[in-house]
Amino acid sequence: MIKSMTAFASKEVVCGTLVLNCELRSVNHRYCDITVRLPEKIRFCESDLRSVINDKIKRGKIECVLSYKTNTESEPPLALNMAAVSQLLKLTQTISEKMEDSQPFSALDVLNYPGVLQEQQLDKQQLTATMIDLVNQTIADFLEVREREGQKLAQMIETRCQTMLQFVESAKTRLPEVLSNLRNKIKDRIRELVSEPDFDRLEQEMVFLTQKLDVAEELDRLETHILEVLRVLKQKGPIGRRLDFLMQEMNREANTLGSKSADKETTQISIELKVLIEQMREQVQNIE
Repeated sequence: MIKSMTAFASKEVVCGTLVLNCELRSVNHRYCDITVRLPEKIRFCESDLRSVINDKIKRGKIECVLSYKTNTESEPPLALNMAAVSQLLKLTQTISEKMEDSQPFSALDVLNYPGVLQEQQLDKQQLTATMIDLVNQTIADFLEVREREGQKLAQMIETRCQTMLQFVESAKTRLPEVLSNLRNKIKDRIRELVSEPDFDRLEQEMVFLTQKLDVAEELDRLETHILEVLRVLKQKGPIGRRLDFLMQEMNREANTLGSKSADKETTQISIELKVLIEQMREQVQNIE
């Protein structure tokens, strides 16, 4: 199944007192370039998450952003660090005795002191397992988007390949007439310029010239490349680089066809072929 390298997906899951969110986005890239962005609090599972993404996605510039927020439906219980509270009160009492006009010290002041309120410890093993499952779910949606986009690209490329085959067949059909007309034009011109031409030598030169201007080989190679593109589109796995190479080869043959053309219609066919190839090249850049 053809996959586009451009896609986006997002998933959210509840894990205890946290709501975890994962966003995956990608654009085209020559290789697989993965960036994982995590808050410091959950950075301990970055390596595991990167491995999960790398196993499922083979090409593209991938950005995975993971974030969390407190689950308002499951507020964590607050816990006091009584040792810190006792130490803080003793210190404040000592200071107050040495101050002439000490200000009253409220319970809220105590709670605001660092270390007095204890955060609930994260279960790293459970959180890592939940994060991996979340990333896997997001990747599943992400790959579905890539496949849908890939199918659209494949249909576009197939349509243009069929149009190119029609142009190639038209050029092949016209080629004998083009070469015959060229020979006749040259003969007529020589008759105008030379009173007694050497027709044996002329025929040899004509054969040589028509061989140079014969584009049958280029048309055959172009047709072979088009059929190869259609075959590759049905393959599984990443095919973008192979398609990109085939686009280069087809463009080379279309350019040669245009440079060797001795006929206005064949020249126009060459132009149309290059337009179609360029349209496909732009889309092939997005295929995995």
